[in-house]
Amino acid sequence: MITGIVVALPEELATLTSKKIAKGECLKLNENLIVAFSGAGAINASKASQLLVENGVTRLVSWGCAGALDALLKPGDLVVADKLIDADGYLVDDCCVISSWYEAIIKYLPKKVSVHKGTLIESQEIISLSVVKEQLYASTAAIAVDMESIAIAKVARRHQLSFLAIRVIVDPASMNLPQAINHSLNDQGEVEMPKLLSFIARHPLEIPDLIVLGLYFNAAKKTLRALVSQLDYVIAYDSYDD
Repeated sequence: MITGIVVALPEELATLTSKKIAKGECLKLNENLIVAFSGAGAINASKASQLLVENGVTRLVSWGCAGALDALLKPGDLVVADKLIDADGYLVDDCCVISSWYEAIIKYLPKKVSVHKGTLIESQEIISLSVVKEQLYASTAAIAVDMESIAIAKVARRHQLSFLAIRVIVDPASMNLPQAINHSLNDQGEVEMPKLLSFIARHPLEIPDLIVLGLYFNAAKKTLRALVSQLDYVIAYDSYDD
């Protein structure tokens, strides 16, 4: 069994390896694990997933961060999706989500990690307003949102591969993201540092909120790094043994 992991952001990639990977390319970390650096968004994630399939993976993992929709979720909490809803509101056929796989992995997670199972919903853009998060939660009961997992799951379904979403919360449901974030995003959904710094220079009152967001992001990365110690179990688990 060869596991392929898709990551969207360089900070997420850094939790898995110190090696550099160009966007849109993949790297074999060992005989049973390949990681692809997709870049943000569903299109990029789909392309990276297909690349992993072409490199012989037999299952796919979505690895990275998410935004909370459920008010109970805190920064650094782990979400393991058991249902998936795409951006059009359709429930993605979750036959590729192997419940025994994530149940087996949860058993080996560090006790300090707070784990939540539930529905993950796709967004085509960053959800920055708490009121929108509340509306999504009320209408879908999804507990978290991201931009890549469902695209990866669709590739898994198309190739009849197992799929697992491992996503860690950055921004809680009650948080409005700083305006500087939306202002500095490029077409790929990534923050451009010159735009960010320019906006901060003109709007210094944004700085405290950006510091808080940075602390939340660090909490998420800390959880992801803790999960790396369990990657052997992710790789070793074989659903066909059940």
